[in-house]
Amino acid sequence: MPQPIDLPALEAGAGPLTFVFLHYWAGSSREWQLVLDELAPDFHCLAPDLRGFGLAPAPASGYTVEDYAADVLAFIGRRGLSNFVLVGHSMSAKIAMWVASEPPAGLRGLVLVAPSPPTIEPMTDADRTASLKAFGRPEAAAATADKILVQPVAEAVKAVVIEDNLRAAHLAWDAWMRYGSREDILARMCLVQGPCLIITGGADPIMSPSVHGLETLPYLPEGTPLEIISGVGHLPPLEAPQEVARLLREFVAKQGLVG
Repeated sequence: MPQPIDLPALEAGAGPLTFVFLHYWAGSSREWQLVLDELAPDFHCLAPDLRGFGLAPAPASGYTVEDYAADVLAFIGRRGLSNFVLVGHSMSAKIAMWVASEPPAGLRGLVLVAPSPPTIEPMTDADRTASLKAFGRPEAAAATADKILVQPVAEAVKAVVIEDNLRAAHLAWDAWMRYGSREDILARMCLVQGPCLIITGGADPIMSPSVHGLETLPYLPEGTPLEIISGVGHLPPLEAPQEVARLLREFVAKQGLVG
């Protein structure tokens, strides 16, 4: 396995509990900025860029789910985190599930936002081919933003989605489409214990709530809730940051993780 790399990260807030936020495929830590703004008064928040995306290095190899999980585990270790909740979105939800299956000391909860399932991600061959061909094309990046952002957002927010798409490394882009999204980590799911939550958009054009109910929820601990934010697409942290922050606050309060 390639050596873990040092991940650059956004950081905000302070408090006894840390949220570690992981971003979606072809995104970056910047997708979490609005949620960080909501939570930072009461929580310590960290949002790293994953290898090949954002400001993170793009090494010549190391793009399996296990490789990404190793980077995140090393990030947690370097930061000395001993009391944290891990939040994964889309691609990184599968990574977060792998991390939680280890599990690292100090992990208090797992939140999956519009998650790629632990099974093979449902995607047609035509959609996969189109995504592979879209790399580095500004018009394709703009069309993707229009598709996955269902709720109106500020132009600056949409610009971030497009910019992050276009600065993704080709190796990371291709690896997820060709291999990572097809990885089946179901055998590890029996090792995922503790409080979990799924949050998703009710109008997600990439993976509908029913996909999460069928492909992810059955493999999480019994009683894990599925929270659906009505009218929201594939990017709840950008389309409904206040609602996402509220659900995260309620989750940690319910688990007794905050006073």
